[in-house]
Amino acid sequence: MADSTELQARKSIHAAGEWRHAVSGATRAILDPADAAPFALVAEGDEKDTDLAVEAARAAFDGGAGAWPRTPVAERAALLRRVADLLVRDREELGLLESRDAGKTVEEGRVDIDCVADAFRYFADLVAAEAPGRVVDAGSPDIHSVVVHEPVGVCALITPWNYPLLQASWKIAPALAAGNTFVVKPSEITPMTTIALIGLLAEAGLPAGVANIVTGPGHTVGARLAEHPDVDLVSFTGGLASGTKVARAAAPTVKKVALELGGKNPNVVFADACATEEGFDTAVDQALNAAFIHSGQVCSAGARLIVEESVRDRFVAELARRAERIRLGRGTADGVECGPLVSEQHRAKVEAYVASALAEGAVLRCGGKRPQPNDVRPATGWFYEPTVLDHCHREMRVVREEVFGPVVTVETFRTEDEAVALANDTEYGLAGAVWTTDAGRARRVAGRLRHGTVWINDFHPYLPQAEWGGFGKSGTGRELGPAGLAEYREPKHVYQNLAPKPVRWFAG
Repeated sequence: MADSTELQARKSIHAAGEWRHAVSGATRAILDPADAAPFALVAEGDEKDTDLAVEAARAAFDGGAGAWPRTPVAERAALLRRVADLLVRDREELGLLESRDAGKTVEEGRVDIDCVADAFRYFADLVAAEAPGRVVDAGSPDIHSVVVHEPVGVCALITPWNYPLLQASWKIAPALAAGNTFVVKPSEITPMTTIALIGLLAEAGLPAGVANIVTGPGHTVGARLAEHPDVDLVSFTGGLASGTKVARAAAPTVKKVALELGGKNPNVVFADACATEEGFDTAVDQALNAAFIHSGQVCSAGARLIVEESVRDRFVAELARRAERIRLGRGTADGVECGPLVSEQHRAKVEAYVASALAEGAVLRCGGKRPQPNDVRPATGWFYEPTVLDHCHREMRVVREEVFGPVVTVETFRTEDEAVALANDTEYGLAGAVWTTDAGRARRVAGRLRHGTVWINDFHPYLPQAEWGGFGKSGTGRELGPAGLAEYREPKHVYQNLAPKPVRWFAG
């Protein structure tokens, strides 16, 4: 692999239709998590680059009759569909790039690209099928009153490192469908596929200045976007601490803020779900998927296994046995099921959580360490074994805080009320799951869970047509579905008097 000094710095900042280096000339090496080696060199933007991008987005939004907000809906929808077709065309290349950038397997990367294409098609269909406005009865044939929805304006889109292109698409597709312009700031750790997407938008015919990207860190680029007076909306997906800073920075300009933050998601397993061998195997299999897909670096990961006491010992034993057999390695290698963590710093954070759990009395059933290197698992990569921590309780940091790694904690319950209480005992409220063969119990428990998404006898699927968001400290925004489109619009009441007459409120 090339040394970073041998890599050619690419123009990864795009503003007003042009690719640019950073104003300062600064660059950042993008590292492959599987071996810590640099494979790309991108521009490291700052506040000056951000201002140029916002200026371009503002000009593209405020332009004349041909500006993007005034482009007919059918044309906007057609462009989104062209982008989806280009994503399908480049699926293999983008899936590989996502694997090298974020550490996930190539197969996961391919699935992500499929979901990105689906998101663009969904919002194209949604906006194309909408009614032109909602008529409001004013009680007079001489008054025409209608509520229409117009684009918010310039949108700042700040995306996370774990699902770089998928999370970007959940913001970019509805923003464009609604007629907005935007500046996207991908994570400085994993920017590569978002850079590629901006190129595809230009290839599809999006006018210059509508889509802009600034690669760079959150404390400069992200902070400037959040506070910028010419930004009308900031949509952020990431951690709670950073989301709080974004909201604080946006407050003085009273811009719209959408936050999709973390989760500490319960996976509740009732004994009746395990009454048959098939049911038991399915629940264990899905508990593995819930906790360990993408090495647990998923905001909706089922990191809290809450299992009924009567089946706990068997369930945990089988979960640990199968977790030990997960094949770790470079995401591009054949047969690998799980890749590395995204950075050395993040692995150290996960290790600290496991150490604190063991110090507080948790019992390690498997994992809890770095694996031995082999031909698909370089010693320099940031790998960590899938870890099962048994006999956990709600006072432990590892139970209460988001670990964002391949770590699942086990808690037990005896009654339905106790299961619900445990599942809801979190500051977050993003997602959760219930496993039971009792349809009545399934509906009751799902109805009582304070989480934005509740799966019954499943874990992790999402539908583009369904809103995604959470309760509590999981955020304030909504993505996907009609609500995801609504985030990027403002209602406007247009009241037309068809027969104006004098109204004598005042003498004279």
